[in-house]
Amino acid sequence: MIDLVALRALANVLRLGTFERAARELHVTPSAVSQRVKALEERLGCVLVIRSSPVTPTPEGARLYRHYLQIEMLEADLQHDLRPLTEPGAPGTRARSIPVAVNADSLATWVIPAMVDFHARTGDTLALHVDDQDHTREWLKTGTVFGAVTAAAEPVGGCRVDALGSMRYIAAVSPAFAARYFPEGVTLAEGFRHAPMLVYNQKDQMQHRFLSEVTGEDCTPPQWWVPSAQGFLDAAIAGLGWGLQPTALAAAALKAGTLVDLCPGHSVSVALYWQSWRLDSASVRTLRDCVWRAASAVLDPLAAPGQ
Repeated sequence: MIDLVALRALANVLRLGTFERAARELHVTPSAVSQRVKALEERLGCVLVIRSSPVTPTPEGARLYRHYLQIEMLEADLQHDLRPLTEPGAPGTRARSIPVAVNADSLATWVIPAMVDFHARTGDTLALHVDDQDHTREWLKTGTVFGAVTAAAEPVGGCRVDALGSMRYIAAVSPAFAARYFPEGVTLAEGFRHAPMLVYNQKDQMQHRFLSEVTGEDCTPPQWWVPSAQGFLDAAIAGLGWGLQPTALAAAALKAGTLVDLCPGHSVSVALYWQSWRLDSASVRTLRDCVWRAASAVLDPLAAPGQ
């Protein structure tokens, strides 16, 4: 049987990123935490953590971390069941921080209401990891999170998938930007060759795919990197560049006329899914319900297969 004390030390190191922070959480010395992790590695015969900054798990360490989080979740549910009269957040209960991966545009449009609903129903909080929707699934693979908002419909092993809906994006620009780079007589292809483009980060390929679809060319315009959903929107309103904006986030600016649709008739729809562990846990079920309710209020319904 795996030593749960050592397993807890490993989990806290990976959750908090350093041996020092894990030691403060566990009220022991960093040396004691290190010895517990080392003893676990020696017993299992494999390295569990890469001692970098922050500490990262090896594949074996990630599996053990996921195993511990599942134990922690089930024990917390059992404690709640044994205290049926205890309200969330009441004395004697300890709120958990459940790790979840989300994409920035979902965080900016509908995830906060899901968090409010979840906290009201459970008293627990969420520890959000923000990444591109094409990459949030990787957080589930490493066992770092319980659930993820992802563009991938193919489930990670041990997870279930729930369709959330479709987020629609349009190429939005300020009126002054459109007049400068896309004046009358200039084709979209000509304008896009020189018009600065907003990109979220190096993982963001949406704008590049959109350019290829609209122009039929592999354009390489100047780029702004703006790794913030609100900053991405503000940069477009300020006339710095064009970018694919979620209509749910840009609606007010479009209505006010501070943004215009650069390519009417052209849009991108990204299907989003909620992937979460197949765990018989009331908290996991509640979180899934809160996520689905909040997403369905903002996202477009996904078309049925074949439509």
